[in-house]
Amino acid sequence: MPSSWKESGLRWYWVVVLVFIADQLSKQWVLANFDLRESINLLPFFNFTYVRNYGAAFSFLSDAGGWQRWLFTIVAVGFSTLLTVWLRKQPNAMWRLNLAYTLVIGGALGNLVDRLQHGFVVDFLDFYWKTSHFPAFNIADSAICVGAGLIILDSFISESKPDGKDVAKG
Repeated sequence: MPSSWKESGLRWYWVVVLVFIADQLSKQWVLANFDLRESINLLPFFNFTYVRNYGAAFSFLSDAGGWQRWLFTIVAVGFSTLLTVWLRKQPNAMWRLNLAYTLVIGGALGNLVDRLQHGFVVDFLDFYWKTSHFPAFNIADSAICVGAGLIILDSFISESKPDGKDVAKG
């Protein structure tokens, strides 16, 4: 474990702040300027559409009656705490994994604030092909997905030690 937080993955926590601010500002703009389900077509495959998600990814458990709000709150706090502890234990140089963890934390906290403040998550990015729409999402969701992808990628890539020997990470 690095001897100080400055030598650890916690140095990457600025990414959490950046994702969180971008996510919350975009959602506040949507809430201030759009009515529910209002949509603006921007590209032949992309709309800016305000929808509410009471569930998780792909509206999972959205019609569960309200208890899911607290389940997803506990999950967001738990994962953010766990990833923060892991960041403290990792060296700052493990950039890919540090970036991945901070993206996930920033996204989780962005959606957590929505759940606590509104009881739902504000989604507005609506991609589609002809009449088939991908579930709407937001900046926090994007950060979580990119972070998860980087975690998967990192599991397949080994880091090199300064002496040139490859080591598998655990």
